[in-house]
Amino acid sequence: MASNTTKHTFKIGGAFEVNRLGYGGMQLTGSGVWGDAPDREKAKKVLQTAVESGLNFIDTADSYGPHTNEVLIAEALYPYKEGLVIATKGGLERTGPNQWPVNGHPDHIREAIEGSLQRLKLDVIDLWQLHRFDPKVPVEETLGPVVDAVKAGKIKHVGLSEVGIDQIKQAEKVVPIVSVQNLYNLGDRHWEDVLDYTTERNMAFIPWFPLASGPDKMKEKIQEIAQKHEATTAQIALAWLLKRAPNILLIPGTSSVEHLLENLKASEIELTDDEFQTLSA
Repeated sequence: MASNTTKHTFKIGGAFEVNRLGYGGMQLTGSGVWGDAPDREKAKKVLQTAVESGLNFIDTADSYGPHTNEVLIAEALYPYKEGLVIATKGGLERTGPNQWPVNGHPDHIREAIEGSLQRLKLDVIDLWQLHRFDPKVPVEETLGPVVDAVKAGKIKHVGLSEVGIDQIKQAEKVVPIVSVQNLYNLGDRHWEDVLDYTTERNMAFIPWFPLASGPDKMKEKIQEIAQKHEATTAQIALAWLLKRAPNILLIPGTSSVEHLLENLKASEIELTDDEFQTLSA
């Protein structure tokens, strides 16, 4: 990474200090996030290069594959480098490519946690995230096995995904919440209020789909700024997120080593306040 100053790192739950530019493993699967990575050796090389380059935060889920992504991460990186934080998620089933039925039943959650521990070869999951609230199951019941796993030392910290502020508050009555993973990028800021809430609370905010750079009308602005920095539009989109709030952790995914290294360089880009405002408008 370009820098190891606090500006470029964030402490998850006040405990795990990670570089704010991490890696999301979802693309290391088959089409529709279904089945294994088409080229497993290439996929393992991407993960190994990421860690060798100083990245120390990897996000995955039991539903990626399903299960194949967690197995791949363990095969590529175990025994894990000291300080590497692997975050995973549970609460979805997979019935086929691009199909993600929500399942917040306690039995499913318990099975997901145990499965992730085994596949990732971990004694404790640093950050376990609930993929979605299940409208058919009270979240207090869904989080029951999570609380048990925390008490048993199998989960260190708990996060949520695709939630509003009221849902965060609801979950916090059951278990401490240290992170939120919602859709957020330069072109889609639907969860602006949640980002601000997590910033105030010093929770990690982990945008998924961070590379989206917005509608066509923004392209000219982004390209102009990218040219000034001799950067790609994707790098500018990531740099904007890093400047947007100090608690944002980025997990851009890619199946290419070249693209991975390109993404990592985004942390070297310092947007001016004027450039940031131009993109934020």
